[in-house]
Amino acid sequence: MNKFKKIGLSALAGSLVAFSANAGEMTVTGGASVGVEHINGGAANGGKSFYMGNQLTFSGGGELDNGMNVSLSFVIDEFDNDTTSTSGPANGSIFDGHSLSIGMDGLGTLTFHGEGGGSAVGDMDGSAAGGMWDNFQAAADEPKSGKASDDMITYALPSLYDGLALNASYTPTGDGGAASSTSWSATYTGIEGLTIAYGTGEDNSTSVEADATAWKVSYAYGPVTVTATDLEYDHGTSTSDRNMESQAISYTLSDEISLSYGVEEITDGSASSETAEFSGFGVSYTAGGMTLTAKSQEAKNISYSTTATEDQELWVVGASFAF
Repeated sequence: MNKFKKIGLSALAGSLVAFSANAGEMTVTGGASVGVEHINGGAANGGKSFYMGNQLTFSGGGELDNGMNVSLSFVIDEFDNDTTSTSGPANGSIFDGHSLSIGMDGLGTLTFHGEGGGSAVGDMDGSAAGGMWDNFQAAADEPKSGKASDDMITYALPSLYDGLALNASYTPTGDGGAASSTSWSATYTGIEGLTIAYGTGEDNSTSVEADATAWKVSYAYGPVTVTATDLEYDHGTSTSDRNMESQAISYTLSDEISLSYGVEEITDGSASSETAEFSGFGVSYTAGGMTLTAKSQEAKNISYSTTATEDQELWVVGASFAF
């Protein structure tokens, strides 16, 4: 994204952080998208619909007299929070996340997430195919992950070995007196084209505890990239378990055009349930700060049963812009 506005951090230090920075700046970057989509099948025959997205990210920082590096991030994204049903600053619907990071060479980086934080395992458990389930499933049926929360801390350890990154997270006591949650992850990129990641942690959002484990393997050779991911979520109540497997392959035709195909399979903890299956392909064209995309996806057994409303199809055509 191109920077379009810079604000001297020294002019804002009194209101943003309780430190004095010698040199720094705040940068605003943004993105917007628009498109048309259509879901067909079962009860989802709602016709075509338009969508629009937009987001602003304020970020920046500077080095202090004692050698510490302090950075701030603040994201504005209308209606990004799933629980928000009305607009306006009174309910926080326009604020997506904010965090403050403090780091020093040799000591790593500590980040406090005032809103929108993700655990070490939760930040690496994304689907290789891009999360196609999110276009079809209701919230109660979606895959589950490591603890994500407001007012939590993450820690990125200093480099211990070339290509190896280690992260940890801590979330205080959850709802209803639930225990605190911790997690960690390791990512290795020391071999050209290869990425291997593994993470595990707790999701003690309620008094019933859960454990999440995720891994990812990705290899890029020339224009081809192959990725596989796996997420296991074991809940104290077995019917709340969620396991997801995903594979994807992408091919870069040129600097502007790329193709991709992916599959996802999700199971829940009910012995009689069916496997939710998702598959789809996409093509994208990028020129400058603009990206044009077209996607076609299919879903089966979206809420783990075989009723008539379970199989659906989706196509999307859209454009996004970065500035």
